Amino acid sequence: MASAYYSEDLTCSICLTIFTDPVTLLCGHSFCRQCITDNLYTQHQCPQCRTAVPTEGTCLPTSHILKSLAEKAKEAENIKKEHGHEKAEVAELCPEHEEKLKLFCVTDQQLACIICRDAEEHERHKFKPIKEAAASLRRELETGMEKLCGDIDATESLASTQREEITKTKTKSQQLMTQICRQFEEMHQFLRKREDEIKNDLKHREEDAVEKMSETLHTMETALSESRELEGRVTSALEIKDPERFLKCWTEENNRKTPEHLFRPRADELQVVNTALCLGPYESHLQFFVWKEMLQVIQPRAELLSLKSDSRNITVSDDGKHLMYSPEIIQSKKYNPLYRQSSSYSYGYDNRSMQQFETVYIEDTSERYASAFSSTEFTSGQHYWEIEVGKKDYWKIGVKNSYLTYYDQKYVTSSQETELTFTDRPQKIGIYLNCQSKELSFYDAENMTHIHTMTEGCMSVPVAAYFEYKFSRGADHYPLKVCCY
Repeated sequence: MASAYYSEDLTCSICLTIFTDPVTLLCGHSFCRQCITDNLYTQHQCPQCRTAVPTEGTCLPTSHILKSLAEKAKEAENIKKEHGHEKAEVAELCPEHEEKLKLFCVTDQQLACIICRDAEEHERHKFKPIKEAAASLRRELETGMEKLCGDIDATESLASTQREEITKTKTKSQQLMTQICRQFEEMHQFLRKREDEIKNDLKHREEDAVEKMSETLHTMETALSESRELEGRVTSALEIKDPERFLKCWTEENNRKTPEHLFRPRADELQVVNTALCLGPYESHLQFFVWKEMLQVIQPRAELLSLKSDSRNITVSDDGKHLMYSPEIIQSKKYNPLYRQSSSYSYGYDNRSMQQFETVYIEDTSERYASAFSSTEFTSGQHYWEIEVGKKDYWKIGVKNSYLTYYDQKYVTSSQETELTFTDRPQKIGIYLNCQSKELSFYDAENMTHIHTMTEGCMSVPVAAYFEYKFSRGADHYPLKVCCY
């Protein structure tokens, strides 16, 4: 034990080994000659007490007493290395009771002697022999090392994916920014304020998206760094063959934390954030939407839909833009006793009159309902069109299986039978379709007020625009019309 104490007194505070050719400064502190010489090249002061060392004081004589003691200490260390079964006295003895450390306290995760085991401090604690505890801990560390390697790989994969998502988001943002600039160039200073508003909105979306993903990436990188640090500590610990040194080194380095706590999977707690950056209709139909705000400076970009129908109850105009309840069906039932005659009126569209015939009441059967589709199907991209519904008391517009319905003075979606409430009754409805995200939005086309968006991806592409309405008398008989600009 004494050898351990004097070994500490014979240790150079710079290289932390026993003195080699020791010299003593005027302040009384001793160092290896080479260590202090190298140190004084950069700073002329004692490394321990910071006392100034004059330049002429760098040529110091060897301290022969310290040199002799240091050589004896080195000999003692060599003898201990040759007899590996002999432990260093400082590690063998309990610092409190000076008894051999033969036990390991599982509860406190520390080495202990026989007296420690019986002390009140360790009452009801679980103990194991040192070799048994070391073998058990080694097995746990080896198992934990396998889990750690897998966790590191998983975390690296997550972090890599997150970096890719950040790059994709920034790239997409840049593409949208370029597109916005190109479209706003046509509107010049008159629309500069609106351009800046939309660009700022996009930038905020990008910043919000990147901020969330960057926070997640930082968490992943922190977890990865901590896991790599732990990997290094475990590797170093597993290289220690001596059980006592192994246990002491591990428990002291890791603040007595158990392997179960240290090797908990980090990747399971992490998840890649994928924020889809989208400006909705302002991404694909920016000029058309701004045209609704500033009609005098924009070119329209609405889809020029042409309609078709297989129903014998409906007539499509020659230009494919108007849907009308078929006059032939009404006329053919004029003499049916199931229907009651009424006054006559004319059908027409675009202020052009069609032939006249006598109107009848038609029962509320499937024959009163008629549907049509656009002749063009949408397979990709983003599309927008408008329908003039007028004051009809019933209609459905959108795409097949995803549409907005108006009846009984209520607006209802097809997805969840959700009833919508808003103050005005739109005469024109705008429909925005994003085939990639399967997003379908409806707008009051008079003032571009958003009505509702379906984002559940229930539709499948290719998909065509869908229209349905029923025949009614009075002002409601006018055609359902595709708006053209």
